[in-house]
Amino acid sequence: MSKYQKLSKEELLKLVEKQEAELDSKKYGLLWDREKEPEQVVLDCENNLPILKRITDNEIKTNESDDNIFIEGDNYHSLTVLNYTHKGKIDFIYIDPPYNTGKKDEWKYNDKFIDENDSYRHAKWLNMMEKRLELSKHLLKEDGVIFISIGEQEVSNLNLLCGKVFRHENFLTLIARISKTASDKGNIFAPSCDYVVCYAKNKANIDASNYYDEVDEDLYTKEDKDGMYRDDIALYQSALDPMRGCINQRYYIKCPDGSFVIPPGNVFPDEKKEAAHIKPATKEDKVWRWIFDTYLKQKHLLVFKETKTSPLLDQNGNKAKYNIYTKSYLEGRRDKGTKPRNFLVDKKFLNRRGSDYLKTLGLDFPYSKPKELIDHLMKIAHIPQDAIVLDFFAGSGTTGEAVLDLNNEDKGKRKFILCTNNEGQIAEEVCYPRIEKIIKGYIKKSKNSEKIKGLGGNLQYFKTDLIPVERIDNIGDKQRHELTEKAGQMIAIKENTFQEVEICEWYQIFENKDKTKKTAIYFRENTNKFEELIKKIKNEKTVLYVFSYGVLDKKLFKYLGKNIVIEDIPEPILDIYKEINQTLKDK
Repeated sequence: MSKYQKLSKEELLKLVEKQEAELDSKKYGLLWDREKEPEQVVLDCENNLPILKRITDNEIKTNESDDNIFIEGDNYHSLTVLNYTHKGKIDFIYIDPPYNTGKKDEWKYNDKFIDENDSYRHAKWLNMMEKRLELSKHLLKEDGVIFISIGEQEVSNLNLLCGKVFRHENFLTLIARISKTASDKGNIFAPSCDYVVCYAKNKANIDASNYYDEVDEDLYTKEDKDGMYRDDIALYQSALDPMRGCINQRYYIKCPDGSFVIPPGNVFPDEKKEAAHIKPATKEDKVWRWIFDTYLKQKHLLVFKETKTSPLLDQNGNKAKYNIYTKSYLEGRRDKGTKPRNFLVDKKFLNRRGSDYLKTLGLDFPYSKPKELIDHLMKIAHIPQDAIVLDFFAGSGTTGEAVLDLNNEDKGKRKFILCTNNEGQIAEEVCYPRIEKIIKGYIKKSKNSEKIKGLGGNLQYFKTDLIPVERIDNIGDKQRHELTEKAGQMIAIKENTFQEVEICEWYQIFENKDKTKKTAIYFRENTNKFEELIKKIKNEKTVLYVFSYGVLDKKLFKYLGKNIVIEDIPEPILDIYKEINQTLKDK
């Protein structure tokens, strides 16, 4: 019996309407079978509420800086929780999801490894990725960005999927990276590169001037009275389209021998003199990079080089004796930088750099990205010094180390959130030990057994857990109370007050590192101990979460004064979880 025979007429009509609506909306884009095998971890959240449990034994504390966060568990549960604690707070997301190559033991879907013989492996991968990208989108600030490493097997699908989730107009670029040196693997071509798909939450809020790479000072080899410069960039670039607003970019330039030169073409100025210009008639009439006004202001920067292979023409239509270049001074470029390229070829970005480096830490993980890659991506995006960086496919923890490295380099105060499951003990035996070594220091596994100093920092470790409920849209009173009593760690994360001061059956109190702020949670509808709690917090800046079955009338708490801010619990958490569940149901 097929699954459709079990459905009622109303259910069948609803399914047909949904499919027709999806087809109508997808004139261009992705279509895949979502219904073939829904992801169990998503279905579980219809009857379970994700929460976090703090693992105090894994806490790392070395200084007074802010805490980084490590979450062990399925990243779908982690992202669901983060939608409560960090909605709109993330500056930069980097993830390295499964490449879905079809290799054995690469990744699991519904507790089964997916291999090349699974005819639905691309649909399952898209199912898995869509849910997590949807959840991550709401975590980004309005000027936040997401960078995703991926291989050739899914790069096209991923780009379309990101266009669907983040909207195509928010596409930034597709970066190609040489990831391996040449080998004989592969059927026809040797696989040597992968990609980084880059999207913004809202491209309109991105300041393009913030996206620049450091200048390669080795290119500036010449010097004059104004400083070091380079002169290897030609004034004529054949790729320029003369029919796109270039009406005043075809003009004569006088050369040292008295001749006049112009880019190739069929129309020429009427007068054979410097600066005489003419409008291009066709695409064959090429143009200079500079508009005419720029030429008049900056012609002192021109460099004339004699050559027998010049692409330029003289005033008689013959091949010119010169090509023309422009000076670019290092001092002027150092601050501005250069636009980042969308390909990475440096050896420091090779995969083997990542796995070889882990061996020096005494860790074995063959698929680690080099930390230089993530460091480079954060630098070209010029994320703020107080940025929050998220990686919800944390793997070996490379992103965490890259953030610590960057802070050490520029004295920043960035924080990271790493989310990983413990498949193959990767959380316990690779990711967490790596971060611990980088923070505290370690003995390098090498001939010299060099002692490496730790970078310092702090880490709070959490595991995901679930509170069973009958239905997400019908939570009983008992479960409301249970969620309130178990949501303390989530609320502490939300308020950045990790230090637990006190807990009893009535209330819980946290404070921040410098003891300037408290967070309190009152668990009961019975107010017998409410005033007792107030006495403990009334003289300090405190956010007080008060249990209620709905929305509290905050005016009733005005008597507590300005130090205490009142918030509801658990309804805001439930509202977010219900919204997530409904949104993904409607997909």
